[in-house]
Amino acid sequence: MKTRQNLKMAKGREEAKKVREEKRARFLAKLFEDNKHLASLLKNNNIAKLVLITLYLGEGTKNPKHSTLTFGNSNPRVIKLFLGLFRRCYKIDESKFRCTVQCRADQNVKELEQYWHSITKIPLGSFYKARIDPRTVGKKSRKPEYKGVCRIDFFSSWVLNDILKAIEVIAGR
Repeated sequence: MKTRQNLKMAKGREEAKKVREEKRARFLAKLFEDNKHLASLLKNNNIAKLVLITLYLGEGTKNPKHSTLTFGNSNPRVIKLFLGLFRRCYKIDESKFRCTVQCRADQNVKELEQYWHSITKIPLGSFYKARIDPRTVGKKSRKPEYKGVCRIDFFSSWVLNDILKAIEVIAGR
């Protein structure tokens, strides 16, 4: 008797899970459609620069004493968005880019560099030696899909100061 009841309850949980997943998929599809128009706004250079500055405000270094703009993130979409906007908003010399992979001790550095090269389109010859987090030595990674952090350096005090001044204007002193 108990077994039959358990089977029915398990079947009910499975059906409820399926309904929840379908409902969530419809919800997310609606949100996607509602926000789709935002991508076309980036065609406006002023809006593109605002988004670039906002990204940099969150993930970039803000020390004006250095002449290097530095931006880092572990999300390839964020890195692609930042670089796409950066390359669009500024006429830049690609040779001024450098890239550093920051990763865990048990990760394959060459694979990570190749991965981030494919995302950034920065030549492998412009990659600095990877920085391995010493706290991870002897510890196994729990997330095999984690590709470390991609840190991008761009050597231009003019671009850095332009972004920092724009941040001052937008965010206040």
